[in-house]
Amino acid sequence: MRKQYAIAVSILLMAIALVVSGCGANNAAGGNESKPTTEAADGNKKSGAGNAGDNNQVVNVYTARHYDIDSQLFDAFTKKTGIKVNEVKGTAEELVERLKREGEGSEADLFITVDGGVLNYAKENAVLQPVQSDAIINNVPAELRDKENYWVGMATRARVIVYAKDRVTPDQLTTYEDLTSEKWKGKLLVRSSSSLYNQSLLASFIELNGEQKAEEWAKGVVTNLSRDPDGGDRDQAKAIAAGVGDVAIMNTYYVGQMLVSKDAEEVKVAEQIGVFFPNQDTTGAHVNISGIGLTAHAKNKDNALKLIEFITSTEGQTMLTNGSFEFPVNAAAEKPELLKQWGDFKTQTIDFAKLGEHNKKATELMNKVGWK
Repeated sequence: MRKQYAIAVSILLMAIALVVSGCGANNAAGGNESKPTTEAADGNKKSGAGNAGDNNQVVNVYTARHYDIDSQLFDAFTKKTGIKVNEVKGTAEELVERLKREGEGSEADLFITVDGGVLNYAKENAVLQPVQSDAIINNVPAELRDKENYWVGMATRARVIVYAKDRVTPDQLTTYEDLTSEKWKGKLLVRSSSSLYNQSLLASFIELNGEQKAEEWAKGVVTNLSRDPDGGDRDQAKAIAAGVGDVAIMNTYYVGQMLVSKDAEEVKVAEQIGVFFPNQDTTGAHVNISGIGLTAHAKNKDNALKLIEFITSTEGQTMLTNGSFEFPVNAAAEKPELLKQWGDFKTQTIDFAKLGEHNKKATELMNKVGWK
């Protein structure tokens, strides 16, 4: 009896083993619905890139912007569309050179950077192609796009005068040129000549007023500095609060970002400075742009255009301006209260490409006058 029982158990175990073996073979043959994704036909497996027909759709972005709000925008886009955004970050120059080096093999679909001159540099180096989308053209006015739509704006910022509220009144301020007058001697703060923001500001003066007047202005800035250039724009604001100087040249969005900073010191500093938009009766305040270009060999072109459409839409622009305090390119966006308080202002009317064309001369003039 015991021997018969043992035989029966052995037969049962063998049957179970055969069933398990059969299930395993079925899974190995791809019978399971959760089978692994196969490599894309265009060889984008390394970066996770895929074609428009793949279940895992992507858009690959080379970006020289390093703002948290951009990643939040990308996340919102992914949630809305299911298209994943892969970021590769670096300086604009590095990324343009990488696009040139990679050529047709590049996996990049979009190039994003600050500064109109740099965007034009990318266009001239043939790493971009025209953007063709009625939605994007409707979202972004002509003056904030390349003339041939090789890039479109995503945000703008003004480089303005900020001042100590307890020592300076707005009626004492007028123009960029006035910052070089005797009354501001030893009271002016600005970051170094290596800053692209300052290079483009001077480049705009070359375009508007000619090289000689631009050089005179740069020399006047150096003469009136309260200290050697040091740190970024936030550091100029902090120096004002510390009494090192009374006025500084800064980008507008830094003021907004400092006011909502988690750093209590930055909030306190921002509350002590005022913002003045210069040259309202003459050439207007200097404005620069952040923009997006579709790469020349974009493999996920449709997805890339969808991302540009989202970023420049009312929804995307409202999210961007409230997160970065930059000015939206889409007039329908809902701006944060601070930007509403500043109101409308006159801006320079020059082609953004000119900022790049005059960059070398601007740098030469800064070196010549001793702008460190």
